[in-house]
Amino acid sequence: MTNIPIILVPGFWLGAWAWDEVAATLRTHGHDVTAITLPGLDSVHTDRSGITFADHVDAIVGAVEAAPAPVVLAVHSASGFSGYAASDRVPDRIAAMVYVDTAPGVGPLDPDFDADEKPMVWSEIEAEENLDGLSEERKETFRQRAVPVPGGVLRGSVELTNDARRDIPSTLICTGFTAEQYQTYAREHPDWAFLAGIPELRNATWVDLPTSHWPMWSRPQELARIIGDVAKAHAGNPR
Repeated sequence: MTNIPIILVPGFWLGAWAWDEVAATLRTHGHDVTAITLPGLDSVHTDRSGITFADHVDAIVGAVEAAPAPVVLAVHSASGFSGYAASDRVPDRIAAMVYVDTAPGVGPLDPDFDADEKPMVWSEIEAEENLDGLSEERKETFRQRAVPVPGGVLRGSVELTNDARRDIPSTLICTGFTAEQYQTYAREHPDWAFLAGIPELRNATWVDLPTSHWPMWSRPQELARIIGDVAKAHAGNPR
């Protein structure tokens, strides 16, 4: 049994429930797992008008600091921004980062977004995202359970000041795009906020897991194995 806690953070429109299959598999193999729901993503009825990017960072930092030991922090999709910002705050409490079809984002995701919230629009998802491996039942669950993202999260950012974040061992699991594509896009488009932190990482491991942008649904067992292997690799050598 590993003694290193694992914290799972979902991306846009999702709550902790999105990680249910991955978390169950990890627990079966003896891992201590916590999946969190970020502020404003708990219910469609929540008032999101005052929720900021900093609130999401604070929520992740709080989960990390509440753990009994340095953690493996796994972030999916747009939570690559808030997860990377959290690593800047508490690098000594993070044994390893895992980026699930995402990367360390820097700066605001959409500084010009001017609404209180961003709902999921399924036609845009179908047009823009890789849906490989998602059953019709899973797609329907996604549509039914999706919660709008607070607008302040898209507009906001925090200053990164702690160089120690760059040394955190980071595994980037590439699903909707390949590792080669991620690295090429980051090199050719340094202005893309979503990928801006990639050149900063000094200890990065790249893993290809070809499937949808939501591998926690399309390939949960394989994703759990990769995250579990990261936890095992760092269990004896926490930061």
